[in-house]
Amino acid sequence: MLPFLLITTRGEDLEAADEHAAYCRLTGLLPEELHWRRIDRAPLGGVDFDAYSGIILAGSPFTVSEPAERKSATELRVERELAALLDEVVRRDYPFLGVCYGIGTIGAHQGARVDRTYGETSQAVSISLTEAGAVDPLLHELPARFEAFVGHKEAISEVPDSITVLASSPSCPVQAFRVGRNVYATQFHPELDTASFASRVRAYAGHGYFEPAEADAIIQRVERADVRASHMVLGRFVEEYLGTRRWVADPAPQPG
Repeated sequence: MLPFLLITTRGEDLEAADEHAAYCRLTGLLPEELHWRRIDRAPLGGVDFDAYSGIILAGSPFTVSEPAERKSATELRVERELAALLDEVVRRDYPFLGVCYGIGTIGAHQGARVDRTYGETSQAVSISLTEAGAVDPLLHELPARFEAFVGHKEAISEVPDSITVLASSPSCPVQAFRVGRNVYATQFHPELDTASFASRVRAYAGHGYFEPAEADAIIQRVERADVRASHMVLGRFVEEYLGTRRWVADPAPQPG
């Protein structure tokens, strides 16, 4: 079988390792089946698309909407590398799942407006599938309404024609979308369970997602959340694309 590629940008070693472990656990992939590149530490370099079943871009403390002059040299490099990667991903209609930071990155690549209008503090929210989401190959097995963890400063506020919105929440109109047939993104975090979300809240208490004094109250509230349905996104992504080439565009019709 062909492995998947996980791309992350978390600078903290413990949180980065926990993130990779969470993706392994919830996709059902072994570590050797989910290759991992920390592009905050080293340039992404070339990606051999034929060597992978698909690519996952994880969340990040980086933000698309922050003015360029406030971004570090590392963040600017990461943005350039991801833009080049997405040029090829979209051209190939290659299996791709972007999470949180990923939705802003892919959205901006497609010309969406990414700003602070629909940011959500760290919490569990109720997410509803749109009509398109209810019949989407990746999401159609999810409940029409489910809980998921969120925590983001920015979100998509204007959607271009190339994006099909698949899920929404009362406080954030674009919680999931698709570009083409195989390029997906979620604003919510399908890789987080209650324990890992609590750890993430503690790790990023001083990063502007919420008031640091609220951390314990946030953790207490989310202990009652049931986000198991959101985890299905990862399992379905692997099921849909593992070791197959069903995603390859249909061959052009032959004359005669």
